[in-house]
Amino acid sequence: MLNPSNHFAWTPLHSKIHQTLRQRQLLLPNDRILIAVSGGQDSLCLAKLLLDLRRKWHWQLAIAHCDHGWRPDSKANAEYVAQLAHSWDLPFHLVTAENLADHSEASARQWRYQVLEAIATEHNYGTIVLGHTQSDRAETLLFNLMRGTGADGLQALTWQRQLTDKIKLVRPLLEVTRSQTGEFCSGAAIFIWEDATNQDLKYARNRIRKELIPYLCTHFNPQVEQQIAQTAELLRAEVEYLEVIACELLQQCLPQNQQKVNSNPEKNMVNRRILFTAPLAIQRRMMRRWLQKVLPANPNFEQIEKLIQLIGSSNGSQTDPFPGGAIARVEGDWIILDQSTTKN
Repeated sequence: MLNPSNHFAWTPLHSKIHQTLRQRQLLLPNDRILIAVSGGQDSLCLAKLLLDLRRKWHWQLAIAHCDHGWRPDSKANAEYVAQLAHSWDLPFHLVTAENLADHSEASARQWRYQVLEAIATEHNYGTIVLGHTQSDRAETLLFNLMRGTGADGLQALTWQRQLTDKIKLVRPLLEVTRSQTGEFCSGAAIFIWEDATNQDLKYARNRIRKELIPYLCTHFNPQVEQQIAQTAELLRAEVEYLEVIACELLQQCLPQNQQKVNSNPEKNMVNRRILFTAPLAIQRRMMRRWLQKVLPANPNFEQIEKLIQLIGSSNGSQTDPFPGGAIARVEGDWIILDQSTTKN
């Protein structure tokens, strides 16, 4: 069942990942890396690739497994990953959920990220690597498209992002398909722990994987998975650029960054005259950034649009309450959210 040998045959996938890491500077020599391993083919493929490449990069590797405790075989699954880590002579970290009552995909993902961050913080791992593939990227784009998340959601699976000031998330397999990870595990004689919940069509992502993408491949484009993933990559670069512009605009619109302002700089306020000249796409991004700073929850499209309408409204105009009770109003050149009703 296990393949304890650290010897390996160099494959085209080794070359591909080695080149990807160098070109994109995702991982650096001597990094301390925590690999999230579920026991499925994608994370096992990633773990074995990094193990094989370690001698070239001099990494310090470890494996983490998050057990939701939802499946009857979850304990056996965790034990298998632990045995595999031992056979590869890698440190192993296991966390089992206690009373994770909400069986939603979103809550499970949030819990896993919290667990991985805690392990990385405690043991000084600067990088957490995840086994998301090109297939996952295509599925995520379709999933978020149907939820109406906009460009940010469509490019949600990025190559890397900062989780904290000292810890980053990295996804080295975003140009690798699920079929390729399966072939790699087969060639390396690595047993794959099949998660029965991946076959359960009550989960939207499983329906996308099992029904929607095969339908699109059959009836529209056999390469649809690759093409959708490429769209996500194009959107990633565009979103990064727009976010930089929106951040710069927000700084220009804040009262503390303007001279001769007869207003309280402690108020939550932005200059609508400066905003008026900006393109709508940048206005929306800037307003979202601003609301994220002052509201108790992430703003939705309707809440952002309420602020957009105030940019050209008459003096004294105001919105209905935002979450937490805040009301935005127009006061001269300013759009103001009453500080007493926003989050601390």
